[in-house]
Amino acid sequence: MGKYQLIATAAMGLEALVAKEVRSLGYNCEVENGKVTYTGDEAAIARSNLWLRTADRIKIKVGEFKAFTFDELFEKTKALPWEQFLPEDAEFPVIGKSVKSKLFSVSDCQAIVKKAVVERLKKHYKRNSWFEENGALYRIEVAMLKDVATITIDASGSGLHKRGYRIDQGEAPLKETLAAALVMLTNWQADRPFMDPFCGSGTIPIEAAMIGQNIAPGFNREFVSEAWKWIPEKVWHDARMEAEDLAKYDQPLDITGSDIDHRMVRIAEGNAVEAGFGDLIHFKQMQVRDISTSMEYGVIVGNPPYGERLGDKKAVEQMYKEMGQAFSKLDTWSIYIMTSNEEFEQFYGKPATKKRKLFNGFIRTDLYQYWGKRPPRQ
Repeated sequence: MGKYQLIATAAMGLEALVAKEVRSLGYNCEVENGKVTYTGDEAAIARSNLWLRTADRIKIKVGEFKAFTFDELFEKTKALPWEQFLPEDAEFPVIGKSVKSKLFSVSDCQAIVKKAVVERLKKHYKRNSWFEENGALYRIEVAMLKDVATITIDASGSGLHKRGYRIDQGEAPLKETLAAALVMLTNWQADRPFMDPFCGSGTIPIEAAMIGQNIAPGFNREFVSEAWKWIPEKVWHDARMEAEDLAKYDQPLDITGSDIDHRMVRIAEGNAVEAGFGDLIHFKQMQVRDISTSMEYGVIVGNPPYGERLGDKKAVEQMYKEMGQAFSKLDTWSIYIMTSNEEFEQFYGKPATKKRKLFNGFIRTDLYQYWGKRPPRQ
């Protein structure tokens, strides 16, 4: 087994959660802006892809160095051990980005990295001609930040938020990775009721069900690195078997999702069936003001409309008031609401126990947390 420098990329504000997940897989890691770095073998590549709920993707760091000139970028890239990763028939497109660096032309950086990799591989595979690139995909990225080049290979393929269960969605779907994060930031346990009153296409309830039954989020999809010859098939087989063994399919769950839009309720039901939770999650059409329950010590997680569009503002503010009134009766429940509306507490009618800054895509939001009474000790 080899040792690789791995990077789990993370949305702003979720780095600490991703790090917690990486550590729970048994790897020591360091947290930086937008990423968590750690060392692992081939099994770590497979397990990270399968298990990390809140990371965006897994990358392998091939090298990192300062580069102030294109010559420097070329020579230092060429010096990296590309033959350890790329077979002779590899397809290796190069993408790039540059922030606060002398080498600001991304297209030039990409072309130079591509040329350097080709030169290194030509020498190793004793070739004079170009490569056909008709084999497995190894997407290389050159990321320039303050004149430091970080060169990686993407080991995920599609972003990790693509779990494979979303067959339909609404206008502004919540990313699965952020939905999982919202659940993980609560005090919810699988033996307690869970409710999402703005369920949309059902992402938060489905992610909660996966967490409640400890199902690996990547279990029902494929990853680009599964086609890489240097990761034995057995590694992926063993990682999937581990995920199968750790799943608690018989864990009973009480998860409800509701939405004002009956079309979204139907879409949510379809997605839940696709995820294998058709019988476990209950969806219904209802307004937030009508929510009531006799159950205790549950958790509500909601991503309501923010009222960003002017025409929606008044209706959304009214809905926040109605939400506050309906939820005020649930004094044993803990309530977590994510919105970009800075006056949310005012309309809801109560200051939050705690606020946490999060980003929903590029929208800066707060997660308003209202902690309910603790259940009595058993």
